[in-house]
Amino acid sequence: MKVSNLFGTAPVTLGGVHIARSTGGASIDASTDTVLRFNGQESVTVPVGQESWSDETRFSLPSQTDVAVTVYVPQTTPVATVHSQGQQTISIAAGNALGSATFTPTETRQSYYWVTGIDVSNDDARGVIVAFGDSITDGALSTVDATNRYPDFLARRVAADPELKGFSVVNQGIGGNRVLNDVIGTRAVDRFQRDVLDTTGATHAIILIGINDIGFGAFAPEQAVTADEIIAGLQTMVDQAKAHNVAVFLGTLLPFKGTFPPYYSEETEAKRQAVNAWIRANTAQVKGIIDFDAATRDPADPLQMRPEYDSGDHLHPNDAGYEAMANAIDLALFR
Repeated sequence: MKVSNLFGTAPVTLGGVHIARSTGGASIDASTDTVLRFNGQESVTVPVGQESWSDETRFSLPSQTDVAVTVYVPQTTPVATVHSQGQQTISIAAGNALGSATFTPTETRQSYYWVTGIDVSNDDARGVIVAFGDSITDGALSTVDATNRYPDFLARRVAADPELKGFSVVNQGIGGNRVLNDVIGTRAVDRFQRDVLDTTGATHAIILIGINDIGFGAFAPEQAVTADEIIAGLQTMVDQAKAHNVAVFLGTLLPFKGTFPPYYSEETEAKRQAVNAWIRANTAQVKGIIDFDAATRDPADPLQMRPEYDSGDHLHPNDAGYEAMANAIDLALFR
């Protein structure tokens, strides 16, 4: 398991980290509770800007199993490396609950702290599909605790396909992320190496990002970017993936008419159309194109999302929309 202090401002000490199979909420199957050690120690101090991996641990983890990670933090940490839009409830309580079958939380949140990855050893492993993007990949506004982000639906489809035995799906979406500007999270062109190419076993990457560069750029002139600049950023990531023998897929940007102005305007729509036109015209450069735009747009008004797929903000899909996105991916692309 990887714990991170990449964005902290002081060293962070984790007094203990346990993993177990989750039984829901703040409860675990205590018979599966397993202590994670770091260089043989139960506690670990991660320096500012660094990450630490736990020692290899024997822990049975069947496909599609929910795990619970319990972390004991013995002292206040000023700023944490955090996944702010987890769409999954975490439970917080004072004291040390390591090894407890259940505890009563004093607070719940939907943000993950410090834990940024779990590597699993699998004798049948054949490939890892990394979904890379912004809040739409992250699953914003999907039902909390339902595991209904588009990469979740894709993972279930992959797991059910006998021809894809040994494949897994990793979600590397960050809500608010952009291709070219560091605003929420490191910009995509700079984090692509860490979050995709350095993912253990990565063989395929689905890139779906750019809408925040278009929309939020309308609020701040100094952050405004052109369609050509977004395209250049996407091209950079495509080239990096190919150089590392990672098969890369580009996803078209979803319709967003009706989103709050000036995020949506005729000008921002024109940029989306230009980016999508470039994606559709460059099939020879990539392993494939995934037309998320076509899968989610309203036939009666192709500039907006189908009402039955709209979460309500006209930018993010709901659960049905995320499922439609996953269903738009031809699994033959990975065989």
